[in-house]
Amino acid sequence: MKRTFLTLLLGFWAAGASANMILVPMDMVQSDHLKAYGIAYWVLGAGAEVDWLLNYRGGSFAFKQDKRFEAELQIRNVRYEIVSDAKYGEIVARISSESTNMDAVKLEKAPKIAVYSPPTAQPWDDAVTLVLTYAEIPYDVVYDGEVMDDKLKDYDWLHLHHEDFTGQYGKFWNSYHNAPWYKKQVADNEAIAKRYGFNKVSKLKLAVAQKIRDFVNNGGFLFAMCSATDSYDIALAAHDTDICDYMYDGDPIEPGCQKKLDFGQCFAFHNFTLELNPIIYEYSNIDVTGPSRPVTQDMDYFTLFEFSAKWDPIPTMLCQNHTSTIKGFMGQTTAFRKSLIKPEVLIMGELKSAGEARYLHGNYGRGMWTFYGGHDPEDYQHFVGEEPTDLALHKNSPGYRLILNNILFPAARKKKQKT
Repeated sequence: MKRTFLTLLLGFWAAGASANMILVPMDMVQSDHLKAYGIAYWVLGAGAEVDWLLNYRGGSFAFKQDKRFEAELQIRNVRYEIVSDAKYGEIVARISSESTNMDAVKLEKAPKIAVYSPPTAQPWDDAVTLVLTYAEIPYDVVYDGEVMDDKLKDYDWLHLHHEDFTGQYGKFWNSYHNAPWYKKQVADNEAIAKRYGFNKVSKLKLAVAQKIRDFVNNGGFLFAMCSATDSYDIALAAHDTDICDYMYDGDPIEPGCQKKLDFGQCFAFHNFTLELNPIIYEYSNIDVTGPSRPVTQDMDYFTLFEFSAKWDPIPTMLCQNHTSTIKGFMGQTTAFRKSLIKPEVLIMGELKSAGEARYLHGNYGRGMWTFYGGHDPEDYQHFVGEEPTDLALHKNSPGYRLILNNILFPAARKKKQKT
């Protein structure tokens, strides 16, 4: 009888132990915020669910205790805590209270990720691929061929690498038209355009932009940074005109092209004015980069908005962080002029004193998109040919956390916004 009682007691103890939860805190105590996202993705990939505790200790993660998960946390040097089932119940009760701006969102399945990027090496790095690699989150690289062949349907989430969708090769002609990498970029793009029956790269890029729009319309998630944000909308708006000068497509700009822009095609912007000088390193007045920008590096910080976790879970997820103030960083497209943002677009981060937005979100069809200004959250002014950022030196970067919020967000796609 004693043996039977002991067996039952051990059984109850084992059941209780298995009910414990692993809590991955995302406040200031976390040793490596960036790899913590990779852990959450890895746990989802292992078939387990993850609770994303919005606004609780910086947007912490929780999942059932498992020796495999603990081992992986230790290998990746991510701080975690073991919480009893009873204690976790108290945490959930607190989060659920109407008196707190918190909520728990269940992440169900690791999203399949694609990065739109040229297959050949470029003389600049990309913040998203850097952080995906550092966080050990798997992704596939796609480019114009895969997009034109309708391969995007195989993915949940798409990032647009530093890209110029207007067909002007980033407007690098004035500074780099004799550089080997620039010549190769032109030759490669012209070859792809010819393969798909286009006589101009600008027409290929428009077709690609429209395919990406269809991806979002059908329920996909789009994330873009730097020049892939405004150049994407400009390409869509210029679908019925020619905004490229002769050095880019062999013939001059179409007279009156500004008046032929169709802003109804754009995701985020309207009423913008094109920069038609082919040697000026700018596409339009959407971007605020330039000598007239009244912001010095020591004052360049933007603030995240606080949203209601219970009523606005989507922007709340996208803004999870251990600080609401983010260090600014520049790019070909640094920030967005607020007066040119469509009224239905949600601004999630801004530098109010300068009238500029840094972090935008919106819906299109059954999908969603996010635009994030700047090139590299931990390199204030990144130049062509510079070494990539070593994220091992920036494990707790709040600017990079915003990218990872977007990567993990599609795992909660069944979470409905309250109305």
